[in-house]
Amino acid sequence: MEDISSSDDIARLMERFYKKMLADPDLAIIFHSIAKIDPAAHLPRLVEFWNSILFQTGSYRGNAMEMHLVLHQKYPLTAKHFDKWLYFFRESIDELYSGPKADLALERAQSIALLMQHKIAQLDPK
Repeated sequence: MEDISSSDDIARLMERFYKKMLADPDLAIIFHSIAKIDPAAHLPRLVEFWNSILFQTGSYRGNAMEMHLVLHQKYPLTAKHFDKWLYFFRESIDELYSGPKADLALERAQSIALLMQHKIAQLDPK
């Protein structure tokens, strides 16, 4: 199995990942009913995001954290959502790639999930 080595590889990963998430009822409702995301329009932004992370392209111009914090105000994002997100991300990587970039993608995904949950917890003090 080869490592992630190009934007096309990231696109393939994101397509696989999104297919899994959209098939899960707990996540699909967020994408379809709450965020109203068009996957065809959203996937290129995800590819830019992961290109920036894995290959330091600087091509992503957005604030993923802010978008998720706003989304949380509309529909509470829970640990269960992040656990599923990470599960499908890991599963997609494991099915397609192996190597340092694949490992880095998984490490970064875990960090992103933890940071988002931390920021959400700050919005919802108990």
